[in-house]
Amino acid sequence: MAKTTDHKEGKALVKVVYYTSNTLADGSHPFFLRITKDRERKYIATGLSLHPKYWNKAKKEIRKSYPEPGREKLLRKLDEWEAKYSEAAIELAEADEQHDARTVAAKAIEGRKAARRVKLLAYCTELSEGYKKTGQGGNATVYRDLRNQLAKFIAIGAQAPAIPKGRGMDEAWASWMSRFDIPFARVNVNFCREWEQIIRATVKKETVLSLRFRTLRAVLNQAIAAGLMKETDYPFSRSPAEKHKFQVGKFDVSTKKRAIGRDVLRRLENLEPVDERQRLAKDLFLFSFYAGGINFIDLVQLRWRDLDEVAEETGYPERLNYERRKTKGKFSVRVMPAAAVILAAYKPFTCATPDSYVFPVLHEARHLTPNQIKNRTQKIIGQVNKDLKELGKLAGIATPLTTYVARHTFANTLKQKKTDKSIISQAMGHKSEAVTEVYLESFGSDLVDAAYDALL
Repeated sequence: MAKTTDHKEGKALVKVVYYTSNTLADGSHPFFLRITKDRERKYIATGLSLHPKYWNKAKKEIRKSYPEPGREKLLRKLDEWEAKYSEAAIELAEADEQHDARTVAAKAIEGRKAARRVKLLAYCTELSEGYKKTGQGGNATVYRDLRNQLAKFIAIGAQAPAIPKGRGMDEAWASWMSRFDIPFARVNVNFCREWEQIIRATVKKETVLSLRFRTLRAVLNQAIAAGLMKETDYPFSRSPAEKHKFQVGKFDVSTKKRAIGRDVLRRLENLEPVDERQRLAKDLFLFSFYAGGINFIDLVQLRWRDLDEVAEETGYPERLNYERRKTKGKFSVRVMPAAAVILAAYKPFTCATPDSYVFPVLHEARHLTPNQIKNRTQKIIGQVNKDLKELGKLAGIATPLTTYVARHTFANTLKQKKTDKSIISQAMGHKSEAVTEVYLESFGSDLVDAAYDALL
């Protein structure tokens, strides 16, 4: 359209709307992006939807009862859609260029077309590097490994030369990807099925298959939100009606949850370790059990500042306060007398400053970066699990002990005492998932604290 100087061109209004006039196969309603300019409206499908039970009609917003992290992710994606088209509307208005709703849509798509030059492997690298910069080493490794696995598969189909070795995004990797990387449109249902066959030829564990395809699905979801991939090209099934698409849920990821009974655990409590390494393994296992099944990665990163001051009436700190690395949830755990005994044994040796780590696994002066902490933790957990298995044999425990058995034993002990399942979930730091459609209410700390009496 021609530019005009006779008047100041108004800005189009951009808004995400919940379109209840259209009902999808799973009973949900879709979200559309609505562009309004000079009384003309244009609707654009976002590919996002929501079940009406989670929509507050009066406030026109997603209810807080929508399970996390699904609610946060959905809000973020909707904001991204609105921001992308609002930016196009502002740009056209500031240029004082006469336009309508369709022009705004076309302007926004121009940016998306430019973005589509980013391909699959390059985007996996971008995501991995982004997580690395924010200190999320675990996620960075997962996306980097996905890129490497996909590259091997792509190389087979393209009859490409050997993939450059090395983890970094070096010149060799960049050169290889520029020649053999594929656009997102190529990641279709057939691509997924063929990749599954290749993986199954060497990997038998369903959990590995599930992890790789769940990670790929996460990559594609982020690519769609960033405008790098068309919603219509998405290969994964979102509802029972999409049986023709690839279903990640088909993989059997059920595992046998190993736990030992409370009476069996007492054998480990009464066992005298043969050396200091076994003593550390025993103390880490028991402290995890007494402290709500705390994960190993959180356990070894506890610092003395995370504990309350010693209470005069009991002689030990009343609570342990920490943030779980995996979910970022904040926890305040009752310190059981048995846990306090373990703390008292280590305090003279590890409590140099409030920033000192409680257990002698990490050192605040040597393990500074997320990568250093990760490498040290992975090394020690292998050593601890080896020592725990030996301790289990010495104590006459048939179940092979690992740090994760402590977590399951905590949950199983509360379950045997008929503790409410929702209280157990909160004590362990579980988050409800959208697929369960279960919202766990927040129980008072007194109820959670009382549940710990079952551990005695």
